[in-house]
Amino acid sequence: MTDGDTEPMPFADLPEFLDALERDGELVRVRAPVDPYLEITEIVDRVVRAGGPALLFENVTGYDLPVAMNVFGTERRMAKVFGAQTLDDVGRRIAELLRPEVPHGWAGLKDALGRLAQLRTAPPKVVRSGSCQDVVWRGDQVDLLRLPALHTWPKDGGPYFTLGLTHTRHPVSGQRNVGLYRLQRFDRTTIGMHWQIHKDSTAHYAAAENAGEPLPVAVAFGCDPVLTYVASAPLPADVDEYLFAGFLRGERVELVDCVSVPLQVPASAQVVLEGWVDPNERRPEGPFGDHTGFYTPVEPFPVLRVQTVTMRRNPIFQAIVVGRPPAEDAFLGKATERIFLPLVKLLIPDIVDLDMPIEGVFHNCVIVSIAKRYPKHAHKVMHAIWGAGLLSLAKLVVVVDADCDVHDYREVAWRAFGNVDYAHDVVHTLGPVDHLDHASYQQFWGGKLGIDATAKLPEEGYTRGWPEIITQDPEVVERVSKRWPEFGISLSDAPSSQRGRR
Repeated sequence: MTDGDTEPMPFADLPEFLDALERDGELVRVRAPVDPYLEITEIVDRVVRAGGPALLFENVTGYDLPVAMNVFGTERRMAKVFGAQTLDDVGRRIAELLRPEVPHGWAGLKDALGRLAQLRTAPPKVVRSGSCQDVVWRGDQVDLLRLPALHTWPKDGGPYFTLGLTHTRHPVSGQRNVGLYRLQRFDRTTIGMHWQIHKDSTAHYAAAENAGEPLPVAVAFGCDPVLTYVASAPLPADVDEYLFAGFLRGERVELVDCVSVPLQVPASAQVVLEGWVDPNERRPEGPFGDHTGFYTPVEPFPVLRVQTVTMRRNPIFQAIVVGRPPAEDAFLGKATERIFLPLVKLLIPDIVDLDMPIEGVFHNCVIVSIAKRYPKHAHKVMHAIWGAGLLSLAKLVVVVDADCDVHDYREVAWRAFGNVDYAHDVVHTLGPVDHLDHASYQQFWGGKLGIDATAKLPEEGYTRGWPEIITQDPEVVERVSKRWPEFGISLSDAPSSQRGRR
């Protein structure tokens, strides 16, 4: 999908991406019958934890559609989504676009114009027809029981669709939102909409509810993998997901008008549900074994009444299993960490690098490094993070010096455990937390902790003189490295790296 340093070409749709994975030996077709009640979860969970391949279940008991899973289950596959070698390469594309330097000379001007030209491919375009509408179910034909929903954990409240791109528009501003939300299938025509309090679709529904009007909704499954990733990304409410996806793809996203609701969906989607969410109608939803590793409780959520289902001929459904990390969604989160780093640094220029550990389910822990310049610089960065979009939900912020690799959790632990006076170097405050956070004593808000693990300055009250870190003489390191075969010491059983990232 790439040629040297040229811009990546997009995958046209999900089947094309699966074909590419299969050619690379990164997809296994499971032809044996598998049960969507718990059995698929157990298979996928084992494969994800082993860093295994994407899976295409071709014989799901009770359904005619094959189900693709673990498509995003490694950093390598996530990078492949964007036609890149690494996720940092994708972040660098954004950083190049954001470079503020004034161009110097003809070469600089060409470079600047080239970067701006990338945006011409970004806006989505509406086409007259799309393969997602090859087959149409209307009225009594609608039967969600024919679409493979998974019962992933024993105490789940029922079967769920877990990887649908939910489309809404704000009834006043007209601003589109595309998000990933779990969808509990209640019966042939209704599903529960798990719109958390901090999500943009919740604001759209609230505006419709205030006006006493139903809200149109469309849910697309099995989209081009870039589109599926973008639906998970924490974009600001005024940034169109398909504009951002067009930039990442290097090609405009083709959308098609829905059949029965005033919305647009990706023309290449595999399956689309169209319907309306009525104002003031809610239904108990859950429990659900969520990405926190715990069951989320039953709560009342809006209900989508599906009027139309459209699909491709011979569609492939796509699903995901979430649960105690690591799970497949961890790598969607890692993509966001690396791709959005330039944007975070634009907002908080003090940050050198950032890591959001998978075990912290991303919104719980943020590790950042800074080039410390003045007293309490680390404290300033903590508060900036707690005021930055969805980073505001972070419960623990650890700040280290720039010479610390934030992805090396052993190094970070050494700094945070041994370089901190907890009477002086800790910030304890209150603020918003994730809707799913079960640990907070009050839902939606709770305690925050910031740890300043940087070297302390005399101006901060540290008068003892900060000691120098032990390091080996570089010449000795190089000499021993060259002579290593002479010593006959095998380190094959030792980890090749201490980096915390996968």
